[in-house]
Amino acid sequence: MKLSKSLIAGVIVLSTWLSCTNTTPFATTSSSADLDSLVHQWLNQHMDSLEAGATRLQSLAATPAKEAELRAAFSDCRRLFKQLEWFSVYYAPATSRQLNGPPLPEIEVEENKMSDPAGLQVMEELLFPYDTSASAALLKEAKGFISSLIPLRHTIENTRFDTAHIFDACKMEVFRVEVLGISGFDTPLCGWGIPETGVALSAVKEMMAFIAAPDNLLKRLDRVIAVTEQATSPGEFDYALFMSQQLHPLSAAMTDWFYSAGLQPIAYPQALKNTARTLFDSSAFNTAYFVHNADAVPTPEKVALGKMLFYENRLAGNGQRSCSSCHMPEKALTDGMPKNTSLDGSATVLRNTPTLLYAGLQQAQFYDMRSPTLENQVLDVLHNEAEMQSSPEKVASWLNQEPALKSQFKAAFPDIQDTILPRHVTRAIAAYIRELHPFRSNLDNYMRGDSNALTGQQKKGLNLFMGKARCATCHFMPLFNGTAAPSFATTESEVLGVLVAPGVAKLDPDMGRYTHTQLEGLQYAFKTPTIRNIAKTAPYMHNGAYKTLDEVMEFYNKGGAAGYGIDLPGQTLSADPLHLSEEEKKSIIAFMESLTDH
Repeated sequence: MKLSKSLIAGVIVLSTWLSCTNTTPFATTSSSADLDSLVHQWLNQHMDSLEAGATRLQSLAATPAKEAELRAAFSDCRRLFKQLEWFSVYYAPATSRQLNGPPLPEIEVEENKMSDPAGLQVMEELLFPYDTSASAALLKEAKGFISSLIPLRHTIENTRFDTAHIFDACKMEVFRVEVLGISGFDTPLCGWGIPETGVALSAVKEMMAFIAAPDNLLKRLDRVIAVTEQATSPGEFDYALFMSQQLHPLSAAMTDWFYSAGLQPIAYPQALKNTARTLFDSSAFNTAYFVHNADAVPTPEKVALGKMLFYENRLAGNGQRSCSSCHMPEKALTDGMPKNTSLDGSATVLRNTPTLLYAGLQQAQFYDMRSPTLENQVLDVLHNEAEMQSSPEKVASWLNQEPALKSQFKAAFPDIQDTILPRHVTRAIAAYIRELHPFRSNLDNYMRGDSNALTGQQKKGLNLFMGKARCATCHFMPLFNGTAAPSFATTESEVLGVLVAPGVAKLDPDMGRYTHTQLEGLQYAFKTPTIRNIAKTAPYMHNGAYKTLDEVMEFYNKGGAAGYGIDLPGQTLSADPLHLSEEEKKSIIAFMESLTDH
């Protein structure tokens, strides 16, 4: 979207005014007490600026002012928030969602309730495009935004800042801008993601100076920021180059400095290891973070047992089906069928078989997300009459009759006294699945510095994936599923409006998550699966109705169900056509083919 000259001028003037009110110099620090004091001072000063900016927006909304003036004030609020994002999202994630969360209802399945969206992204929808009839709603959101700043101030007051946590928050912000910032995840309509990335990284630079980062590292940050400030439209921005030659060397340099300086990292485990230099490091993930029981943490012994069971036909009640019957290694652990045949051969299973690769690095299993853990998924499949028609108890029974296997289980699970229990069965299989994350694709090699690992067409496809096609706003790197870095705390679902067949303007009747949780926002909602290895996992979608990636691309290009004239009020996929050319669609497909593990 092009901005008018008057709007651009307004943004520049107001931004300059605000920056001029926020020029108090800060020195680096040599003691923990000094650091804590400096960070508090910095945060309070920036909070004052953000509150002033939000108050100005509220005043303009109450007038109401003209569109250009409102958008300029909104732009400043966003930029002022981005200066605080490294702190806000890290130290106060719930408050941050109120300030800049997705413009969709927040669904809490456990409490069986929905909360209305709020914050900057909601305001964006009211301003792009703007209608004076929306002024009351905009005023309400501005007031709510100011109210949400109160708990953020409380967080500042009640937090003691130290080097380890500030560094971790800064590093997570670098990862966050790579996955969410530059893709325009939270700026889908105004398109300010790239310049706002520079704002966020400028704050990171100030914090790194506070913790005495060396001058060469601060200069590297300056170079990265300078790229975001170049006058380039989102459609011309080279995301591939920016990530591989700017952001990754930056996060790697930050990590190398931290450890070479002998600093101690935070003690508690996170999804990413403290030592991860980039999001695409082959061993970046801490698998144990995704495990809900200490006894379920994978070990070589558990993984070996799980692999044995995965290929064992005796898992099924009739002794004729194993996990690998539907999850074949040569098909990236799928089966190549729209829907597999039920155990007795009389029908098909409910949905298409998803890959198990990278399944251990997400927070929900199955298309309808009904299982929070892999252990629960294994239990569900074993009990399912159409799939296995068995149980962990039955599997444990025959395992206990084989001394060699019983001895191996005892070695893997020290808590076993004399008998293999059902939970040992599910945990062994889950341990094997958790280790199925090879990260050995051409895209991984490219992100690790091999500039020749992608073809020119694939690089163009990556840029389209991140930009014009907006694929990366749902399929988050580096997993390319609905589990977003850098926290990987939640796995998202989307309402796409999948059709019964490509090009047929009829909605598939499967209600998805709504089947198990009767909340309106979950009608036709399905987990966003990984597209890693997608070249091997046809057919596609939960119903397996899409045979080719060309058919999938055309569905998205038209705007999902809405693009086919179907009224689906809860559709979370943008109804706007992407206007991708045939050449652009082929480039995106070529990029997705680069996600195949070797």
